[in-house]
Amino acid sequence: MQRLGCLVVGCWLAWQAAGAELAFDFGPGWVGRTPEGFRSVLAGQGAPGNWQIVWDEVPSQLPPLSDKAPVVSRRPVLAQLSEDDTDERFPMLVYEPVVFGDFVFTTRFKLVRGRREQMAGLVFRWQDERNFYVVRASGLGNTFRFYKVVDGLRSQPIGPQVEVPAGVWHELGVECRGHQIVCRLNGRELIPPLTDTSFTRGRLGFWTKSDAVSYFAEARVVYTPLEPPAQKLVEELLQRYPRVRDLRVYVPRGESARLELVAARDRGAVGQPGGPTEERVLSEGRPYYVPGKEVATVVAPLRDRNGDPIAVVRISLESFRGQTGQTALARAQPILRQLQSRVNHRSDLVE
Repeated sequence: MQRLGCLVVGCWLAWQAAGAELAFDFGPGWVGRTPEGFRSVLAGQGAPGNWQIVWDEVPSQLPPLSDKAPVVSRRPVLAQLSEDDTDERFPMLVYEPVVFGDFVFTTRFKLVRGRREQMAGLVFRWQDERNFYVVRASGLGNTFRFYKVVDGLRSQPIGPQVEVPAGVWHELGVECRGHQIVCRLNGRELIPPLTDTSFTRGRLGFWTKSDAVSYFAEARVVYTPLEPPAQKLVEELLQRYPRVRDLRVYVPRGESARLELVAARDRGAVGQPGGPTEERVLSEGRPYYVPGKEVATVVAPLRDRNGDPIAVVRISLESFRGQTGQTALARAQPILRQLQSRVNHRSDLVE
């Protein structure tokens, strides 16, 4: 490997023909902890939420096989346990690895306690703490509501009065198809179908308010996977430059900022971790040349609008006798310029 010194991507995922299904792992191995892939966030004021897996008795949704079969079972569930009663306090637990477009998100929930509030909800098409949709049920207010938050401003809630008893399990669901939103409580569409164009994609997760202690179980999403913009860029450039053997884009993913392959000629390789060279390029912000007998490779950073490295691209070119790092970089420059002209932010690659 030669540095060019002078130049300065706890659940199971089942892919199906019609889409994908994601069931969240609230297994016993996570008891007392926040499940993998989730991040606690807070809208409003007060203390952050305390999200962890706890044991609880959950009734089966399937009919018993016999009169002796148990009607409830003790199993791990997701809980929000903090009882900070700040009024405008909205703890959320957001699933970070996937950005969703069209989906059906369902969960069971139980309102456990709360003096000021007893609420449980789903947050979806979440952009950040100031931009998202919510559908939630209230036990003290006896309401089922949808609202949105845009630039920190909450819309007027939409939805009916309905009894939501505490201490029992209910089912909550939301379905998004393009700009259409359908919200369900216990299988009933209590809110007329909605149309809203504020957000077309985003992350999703769980929501509570104020001092509400709420449990969630059996959460799953059926969705149409979104193709990362980086994959479209890679395929476009591979067609334009047929002598390029491979083109790969790596992006930091997760809390550890580990580099992950998000786009490549071979889609089956997507999800692989970056190697030492990619890690070094990201940290140092300068390209490297990796010589080879048949393939010459340039590994270079991609930068945001502020000039900070946010991703790494690996360009594999047909080699020739006398190939040097400088000539390889010169050959890679048109591709790098094309990529860089389309990238101002990390979201330009992965969302």
